[in-house]
Amino acid sequence: MTQAQAPVTVGADLPPAREPARRERAGRRGAGGAVLHLVLLLIMVLWAIPAVGLFVASFRTAEATNRSGWWTALVPPWGFTFANYDYVLNRAGFWDSFLNSLLITVPATVLVVMIAAFAAYAFAWMTFPGRNVIFVVVVGLLVVPLQVTLIPVLTLFRDASIGGYDLSGTILAVWLAHTGYGLPFAVYLLRNYIGGLPRELFEAAEIDGAGHATIFFRLVLPMSVPVLASLVIFQFLWVWNDLLVALVYLGPVPANHPLSVTLANLTTNFGGNWQFVTAAAFVSMVIPIVVFFALQRYFVRGITGGAVKG
Repeated sequence: MTQAQAPVTVGADLPPAREPARRERAGRRGAGGAVLHLVLLLIMVLWAIPAVGLFVASFRTAEATNRSGWWTALVPPWGFTFANYDYVLNRAGFWDSFLNSLLITVPATVLVVMIAAFAAYAFAWMTFPGRNVIFVVVVGLLVVPLQVTLIPVLTLFRDASIGGYDLSGTILAVWLAHTGYGLPFAVYLLRNYIGGLPRELFEAAEIDGAGHATIFFRLVLPMSVPVLASLVIFQFLWVWNDLLVALVYLGPVPANHPLSVTLANLTTNFGGNWQFVTAAAFVSMVIPIVVFFALQRYFVRGITGGAVKG
C-alpha cells in the first residue's frame, strides 16, 4: 500500500530568482536619488547666495559695505544696524507707495485672470468662426517686445479719454497696460489646461441643459483652481516688481508711484545710498512671499498641467 506523501513545493526554501536583481535596482535608485538630492541642494544654495548677501547687506552701514564684502559680516564683530530699515520705513511717501503698489497689483491681477479665463474657455470649448486664427494671433503677441509698444500706447493714453476722464498719468492706465501685456501668456496657459479637461463632463452638462455660463462657473472654475493659482502668482509678482510700465505710464508725478519706483529713487545719481535699497527690497518682498506661500501648493500642478495639456 502506497504511503501518502506530502506535496512538495519546488524551490520553496529558495529565495526568488529575481530578488537580487530587484535589490540591485533598488540600490541604484537609492544612490541616484541621493545624488539628485545633493545636486538640488547645491543648486538651492547657489540660488540663495545673492538673497542672503542682500539680506546681510541690508543690516550693514554704507562704510562697512564699501570696506568689505558682505560675507565678512558673518563673523564677529558683526556691527549690524537697523538704521537702514528705520530710514526706509519712516521715509516720507514710503507707505503711500506701498498702498499704490497694492492698488495697482491687485486689480491688474484680477482683470487678467478673469478675462483670460473667459477667453480660454471660449477658445477651448466654444465653436465660432476664426477661433484657431484668433488664438494663434493672441499667443503670437508673446514674441512682441514690451518696449516697442510703450510709445504707441502712451500716445493712445494721452489722446484718449473715458467719459471725459484722461488716462494719461493715472493708475487706470497702468491697469489697462498690465492687462494687455499679461493676457497673451495667461490665455495660452489657461487654454491648454481648460482644453484638457474631460470632454464627457461637458457633454453630460449639455445633455442636462446647462449653458456655457453654468458650465464655466460650476465646472470649469472649480476644476481649474491649480492653474488659476499659478497664474495669480505669475501676474502678481510681475506687476508688483514692475518698474518700466509704472514709470512710463504714470510719469514723473510721485503721488501715484508704486513701491518699485520709490525704491529706484532711493539711489543717488552716483549710485550712493544703495544700502537703503537693500533694506527696502526686503520690505517690499513681504507681500509677494505671502502670496506665493499661500498658493504654492497649486503651483506645480497648474504649471505642468497648463504646459502639457492641449
